[in-house]
Amino acid sequence: MKFAFKSIVAAAAFVAAGAASASSLTLTSGSSVTDQGWTVSNLTGSGTLSFSSTLIGALNAGGVQVSQVSPAVVTTTTTTPTSSKYKTVSAAAPVTSLTGTFDGSTVAVTQVGTAGGALQTAVDDGFTTTGGTLSITNLTVDLTAKRVYATLIGANGVGTVNNLYLWDIATITGATSFAAVEGNITSTNTLSGLKINANAFSLFSQALGLTAAGNSALSTVTDFGSISSSITVTAAKVQTPAVPEPSTYALMGLGLAAVGLVARRRAK
Repeated sequence: MKFAFKSIVAAAAFVAAGAASASSLTLTSGSSVTDQGWTVSNLTGSGTLSFSSTLIGALNAGGVQVSQVSPAVVTTTTTTPTSSKYKTVSAAAPVTSLTGTFDGSTVAVTQVGTAGGALQTAVDDGFTTTGGTLSITNLTVDLTAKRVYATLIGANGVGTVNNLYLWDIATITGATSFAAVEGNITSTNTLSGLKINANAFSLFSQALGLTAAGNSALSTVTDFGSISSSITVTAAKVQTPAVPEPSTYALMGLGLAAVGLVARRRAK
């Protein structure tokens, strides 16, 4: 009986300690997550990649065309109504997942995932040896490591590369931690100064079939652009059974001990 009582008290202490610890949770679009008395659901939003002027200049120099990979939407403007040269290029992708930690009162977002992306098509000219294609889709933003990962599908023997370490993020603006409150919570952030990883640069070059001149043009791009996002979730408190205080467990233990003692006396 003493062992049972000690076990009950230890379990109560473990539960009490666990309630204050942070949980790592992932919310996907169309689903909900419940933890520590809260339910989070209704994930909506998008992340928009805006190409930098230097990246657009390199694309224009090589005659690279940009198109969308659904469900992302690519928007472009040209230097003149009849020109094929880009003035602006952006790709807006829906947010599909949100990962973070929750300690019962504060949510800290650590990772965001999107779907779709952009396809780049290079023609056979002075900047490429054979021409080629390159699609960048399904971005995953690691806010802790300040990195962007993606799925790359390329021509010229590149194939599919999942979870490719694509860019480093120079600056993150906007809050990434939020107090738990009921109702809709919206996070607005901008990730700027996207610098390409060396391995990703090599894959870009191979997939597009770049010549030395093409590589030279791409190497001048030290900032690939920025990602702006607006993400909303709905939070609500849930009713959970109250956890008995350790003193309650003590009274239960004493009561059980008394019942056991009476039963033993009757048996004698």
